[in-house]
Amino acid sequence: QVQLVESGGGLVQAGGSLRLSCAASGRTFSGYAMGWLRQAPGKDREFVATTSRTGTSNYRGDSIEVRFTISRDNAKNTVYLQMNSLKPEDTAVYYCAAALTSAGSRDPNRYPYWGQGTQVTVSS
Repeated sequence: QVQLVESGGGLVQAGGSLRLSCAASGRTFSGYAMGWLRQAPGKDREFVATTSRTGTSNYRGDSIEVRFTISRDNAKNTVYLQMNSLKPEDTAVYYCAAALTSAGSRDPNRYPYWGQGTQVTVSS
């Protein structure tokens, strides 16, 4: 089993940037596809981006713009989400999640392991 801890959230003005990190411990990190998902108040959990085990196959959710980039460093057991040009509508709790598969998924139900989430608030 893998344990996940997110960090890097906070309050930022519109147009600003944040980099979220998710540190993994437990089983071999490189055995997991990783994803970032978010949930805004009153809304369903939304897929943001995913990266394959090796980090060579990444993709974003259909509603996620190129402002967001996922990456991973298997040597550091960490996955990142770089968020640029943030907008108030990006305000949400951001979660990282892991799946013991080669490739990631858009479906939140395909991720058995989740972090506790980190709050991102973008002010206008």
